[in-house]
Order: sequence, then C-alpha cells, then structure tokens
Amino acid sequence: MTQQTPAQLRATAEAALVDPGAERKRLLDELEAVEVRIRPLVVEAVRMEVPYRRINELTAVAPNTAIKWRREADTA
Repeated sequence: MTQQTPAQLRATAEAALVDPGAERKRLLDELEAVEVRIRPLVVEAVRMEVPYRRINELTAVAPNTAIKWRREADTA
C-alpha cells in the first residue's frame, strides 16, 4: 500500500470538485435567468396584495426578497 503525497491528495480533492462544480455553475446560471423573468411578476403580485406566504409557496422567493424587489422597483 502506497501513501499519497499531499500534492496527490490535493489533486484528488480538486478533481472531485470538477463535475459537481460545473453543475452548480450551470444551475446558478439557470436560476439567474429565471429570476430575470420572475422578478417583475413577484413585484406585481406584491402590488396586488398577494400574501407573501403564497408568493413563497408558488415561487420559493423569500418574503424579504419580495419586499426588497418591490422597494427597488418603486425607486427605479
């Protein structure tokens, strides 16, 4: 049984990150694209007094995020 050097251990750990890291980056890009589409819809729902809890149930957008988006839209 051969022991691995610290450099080999680091290389193994780094290699293990490649695939899940690429998947995470892809999913974050998709999330960003969805947020561009959903943000004005959430703002309008808040303006129409849809409860924050219901917005969260439908979109997984946290109430604080919905409030922030509304404030930003009102000051834009």
